[in-house]
Amino acid sequence: MEVYLVGGAVRDRLLGLPARERDWVVVGGTATELLDLGYRQVGKDFPVFLHPETGEEYALARTERKVGPGYHGFDFDTSDSVSLEQDLSRRDLTINAMARAADGTLIDPCGGQADLAARSLRHVSDAFAEDPVRVARVARFAARFAPLGFTVAEETRALIQTMTESGELANLRPERLWQELERALMEPAPQAFLATLRRCGALRILLPEVDRLYGVPQPARWHPEVDTGVHLELALQQAARLSPKAEVRFAVLTHDLGKGTTPRDQWPKHRGHEQRSVELIDALVQRLPVPRRFVQLARSVARYHGLAHRADELRATTVLKLLEAVDALRRPTGFEDFLSACQADARGRTGLEDDPYPQAERLRAALTIAAAVTTERVPADLKGEAFGQALRDLRLQALKHNGFG
Repeated sequence: MEVYLVGGAVRDRLLGLPARERDWVVVGGTATELLDLGYRQVGKDFPVFLHPETGEEYALARTERKVGPGYHGFDFDTSDSVSLEQDLSRRDLTINAMARAADGTLIDPCGGQADLAARSLRHVSDAFAEDPVRVARVARFAARFAPLGFTVAEETRALIQTMTESGELANLRPERLWQELERALMEPAPQAFLATLRRCGALRILLPEVDRLYGVPQPARWHPEVDTGVHLELALQQAARLSPKAEVRFAVLTHDLGKGTTPRDQWPKHRGHEQRSVELIDALVQRLPVPRRFVQLARSVARYHGLAHRADELRATTVLKLLEAVDALRRPTGFEDFLSACQADARGRTGLEDDPYPQAERLRAALTIAAAVTTERVPADLKGEAFGQALRDLRLQALKHNGFG
């Protein structure tokens, strides 16, 4: 039984990056042998084991054969006769199909090291087309490595386009797509996820609400980049600069979805796009298993980002309504996420990427003023709606007294 370090840890070491995690493959071994050594088996599809001390994943070397549609449509061979080279040849990209032996020897049967040098994301074999989740994975790796100059190889782009046209992407399970999308949002260049899928023709299948934004114009006075899809990519780039939170980046991803449904005769204006965006978010999360905290923030940003941008113009009544609508008084941390998404939207415009966003400070000041008015200041004999209205009136007075007209 031989054990090899495989996948991302090998790749990242060659790139001079810290390894996010270490995965191992076991050649010439059996499940019984690993269990006898104290490893704990996890997973239902194929044998993966957790090391009894480190908790790292050890998988038996395997081959796979397509026998049905989708992610689960594979038959696996994990016998002790499967070689390391056979295991590596079933992987998605050449840069992920390398291994290191215990003595440090690099095993690279698919040309991964050359593709690292060429900054190329290239599929290992035509078996890539058998698993639709690999399309989203390639786009996610583009989001991770685009800052290093990586691009998708032309033959891989063509293969993905063929998969798209064949209908194979319809077999991608919603939970798998969401898993890849969430991880892509956390990468250094989440906008590259969208750009990669779009170049391959896959964005219109996987995220049609987002794909519809490309080619839709906006007023050049406010959006020098004009194209709404381009604006979205720029805003996502800014979101990655401003916040490490996936929910903030998801809110930016979905904040303008309504512009994709604006009738052409109304272009480049988009009246009412905020409410249409909320409706499209609600439809999207019916299709994908998006966590509730993502949905709440996305709906708030879609509905109210325009108000936030006009913070200097808002009267006290509207400011308080905004604070209440986004639940800022009860969830100030969530309000900071809201402001980060709004700032990313404001900066996601050509030539305005480094502009200040004083609206955030003004709205933070408003929250501080309103939150300082506590329930202790409300007459004790008031109850129910009267109590709530009295508290609102006191907060309005405080805002007006402190410069909010």
